[in-house]
Amino acid sequence: MKADSTRRVFLRGSTAAVGIGLAAKALGADGQTPPSDAIRMGFVGIGPMGSGHLRGFSARSDVAVAAICDVFQHKVDAAVKRLKGTAKGTTDFRRVLERKDVDAVVIATPPHWHAIIAVQAAQAEKDFYVEKPMTMYVGESQAIVKAARRYQRITQVGTQIHAGGNYRRVVEIVRSGVLGPINLVRTFLVMNAGRGGIGKPANCPPPKGLDWDMWIGPGPMRPYNPALTRGAGAGHCWFMDYSGGWIPGMAPHIIDLPIWALELGHPVQTSCSGGRFVIDDVADCPDVQEALFRYPNLVMTWMMDLTNSYGFDFQGKGGRARRLGVYFHGEKATLYSGYGSHTIIPEDDPSRTLELPGPSLPPSVGHHPEWLECIRARRQPSCNVFYHHKVNVPICLANLSYAIGRSVQFDPETETIVGDEEASKLLMPVYREPWTLG
Repeated sequence: MKADSTRRVFLRGSTAAVGIGLAAKALGADGQTPPSDAIRMGFVGIGPMGSGHLRGFSARSDVAVAAICDVFQHKVDAAVKRLKGTAKGTTDFRRVLERKDVDAVVIATPPHWHAIIAVQAAQAEKDFYVEKPMTMYVGESQAIVKAARRYQRITQVGTQIHAGGNYRRVVEIVRSGVLGPINLVRTFLVMNAGRGGIGKPANCPPPKGLDWDMWIGPGPMRPYNPALTRGAGAGHCWFMDYSGGWIPGMAPHIIDLPIWALELGHPVQTSCSGGRFVIDDVADCPDVQEALFRYPNLVMTWMMDLTNSYGFDFQGKGGRARRLGVYFHGEKATLYSGYGSHTIIPEDDPSRTLELPGPSLPPSVGHHPEWLECIRARRQPSCNVFYHHKVNVPICLANLSYAIGRSVQFDPETETIVGDEEASKLLMPVYREPWTLG
């Protein structure tokens, strides 16, 4: 009883424990975290991203993996075996959430599951990490924020690049005003999947050991197809009912930068158009999609093409490649940035070097370590669900606009659609029975 009480005090922490060295301070004399002080974690979904998180967290001495969950039984068995019996396995995420020996969960399922599991994790008083896209619908995003606030959960969203030094430096530069007033931001993602896309495998019976009904969960039931579960590059973004396509798949990483740097709220108008014009495969996501987001004082655009990989200033040596970037168009200069570097072009003389501000944002201790430190300190990391809601909502609105074929007016204060009953009904999905948010 005494040991458990001490452990609860440790995990809930105090503000005095906040700091970069917090994780190290939790270590014992031999440099290892005492088992009673380790954060006990459960992992829901151990596909490509989930497996990466499992490897990263399980290698830390301040984490104890208590539970593994996936709808593929062989994945569960393999992970439990690798962990040498320290974790228990299940194919039902509810068995993870009901356990008293789990403090925090990592949610890395297909996106159509994120909202339900995150809300129920909060209700079970588990801190949670949810992969991007946080949700596919505005109403789901609102539900996660509400649940995290009500149950005081420490949360993080899987936009790992948010912890990178280049993004932080761009934020410092943009906020300094050296670019002048910014009224236009352009963002893009291009890649060339070829006309054949992900191919045309036939529907077939689910493989042995896969709970297909559980994989589908709240989504619309359909026959099993191997392309749906092939991994992050296939099923993750190619099927609209279970992922929302490539805007939810990649825009969380990219539009995060301007929303962070310019401290944007929600857009007041969103329009999106595109289609499936070239790729001929078993999937159904658009192969081109353009979106425009109007904020009170600027416009942000998104461009996505899956059949041409020309990348503007990010073209490099050429050839097919995935390319992405963000352009900040200011009165005095333009800044364009990728994940790892940025360039500034002054308006009056492109060869001139601007005087840039000094550092103002603290460096990140790392994406995973930051969440763990914040769990102990009971404070939110920088990419928590409350912040990321501002990134997620425009993405959800873009797909909503694409679905109905017209612009959507949005009230940032009430977070409701203005004057469009049909669009308002699409703020939440219709879940397949018996699934609900909580």
